[in-house]
Amino acid sequence: MFKCTHKKIVFGMIFLTSIIPYNSFTQSARPNIIYIMTDDMGYGDLSCYGRKDYTTPNLDKLASQGVKFMNAYTGGPMCTPTRTSFMTGRYPARTPVGLHEPLVQKDSLAGLTSNYPSIATFMKKSGYSTHLVGKWHLGFLAAMSPIQNGFEEFFGYNSGGIDHISHTNVVGQNDLYENETPVIKKGYLTELFAERTIDIIRQRHTKPFFISLMFSAPHWPLQAPGDTPYALGREQWQQGGTPEKYAAMMKSLDDAIGKIMQTLDEENLSKNTVIIFTSDNGGEKFGDNGIYQKGKFHLWEGGIRTAAFIRWPGKIAANTVTNQITITMDWMATILALANAKADKNFPLDGIDLIPILTGNKKNMERTFYWRTFQRNKQKAIRTGPWKYLQDEKGEYLFNLVKDPGEKNNLKEKEKIIFERLKQKYSDWEKTVLPPVPL
Repeated sequence: MFKCTHKKIVFGMIFLTSIIPYNSFTQSARPNIIYIMTDDMGYGDLSCYGRKDYTTPNLDKLASQGVKFMNAYTGGPMCTPTRTSFMTGRYPARTPVGLHEPLVQKDSLAGLTSNYPSIATFMKKSGYSTHLVGKWHLGFLAAMSPIQNGFEEFFGYNSGGIDHISHTNVVGQNDLYENETPVIKKGYLTELFAERTIDIIRQRHTKPFFISLMFSAPHWPLQAPGDTPYALGREQWQQGGTPEKYAAMMKSLDDAIGKIMQTLDEENLSKNTVIIFTSDNGGEKFGDNGIYQKGKFHLWEGGIRTAAFIRWPGKIAANTVTNQITITMDWMATILALANAKADKNFPLDGIDLIPILTGNKKNMERTFYWRTFQRNKQKAIRTGPWKYLQDEKGEYLFNLVKDPGEKNNLKEKEKIIFERLKQKYSDWEKTVLPPVPL
């Protein structure tokens, strides 16, 4: 991690988080915040993370303007658990909806409610306008909608997957909403989400804005702009597509980011807008997970490692790479700190504010993270420092991820003391969360 030598950056952070109380801030002092999450994007799917068969110039540029993470993890290896961990700032297994791996139509009574306050609730309370554009996947009923969870505006869909052309779910039902009202619109979904985000940015703002931009790309069904809708059925949706379609989806995503960044420049908002970019889990099928094994649904590194970066001009140094280990819950803690917003003390956060580390005010720190899957496979994992304990259907493993990031050398026999210590530590943690729910 770099050492910050710019007093402006250091003092700016002290000014923001330590000296001036929230009610003393002018509206322009607190940054606008756009949190971007892609769907099923592999660790290596951006050219700045190693993809070779296509390029992502706008995302590469965005990453170069801030700090790029090499050890960023997701809260879970699939959609609903990770989205739960972002929205609540807590391990998915602390919240009932996070136990669904992922949430499906038959789980219609499950979802995020105000019983477990969301990031949007706290941001709204602190004086931000709150907007969700894109995928929700945290409840199908109106009582579990984004609007009932602190977002003042919602344009997007509720399902795990949606046809990018027709905007219907896997059984053919329209799944595009304006707030809580179904709507019919024409257009490719990635482009529609970018257009709505641009509309929000161009509005006249009397207070800072928080936009949670949850792209559907590159989740199946794999469709490029101009394609026709898919035939109904999960099997057809999952099995279709080609590498070329996948590349086209990523190009559309990259183009969307370019247009959003251009709009921030045109509106003179770039310097006072924090951009965070990440994904919800590892890739599937044509996704590139780099050197990491497995992918979505698995607790091997390919399922939970993600590309991630943060940009904040004048506060966070550009062209920086960090090995600081981080996880989805950290983004909620970081965003709340940026907004000088407070979480509910009855729901303590599992994440940390990353800004002091990213500005050089704190050194990189060792962390301990936990994961569990139960419904579609039964796996457990803990990472503490360089060590990772993993249990899957075939056995138990111990890896030193610093020396062996590809998880090829099982050290459970060679390092028995460490193996047993991590296994016990995991067992102790599991007693603090909710029991799993059978599929």
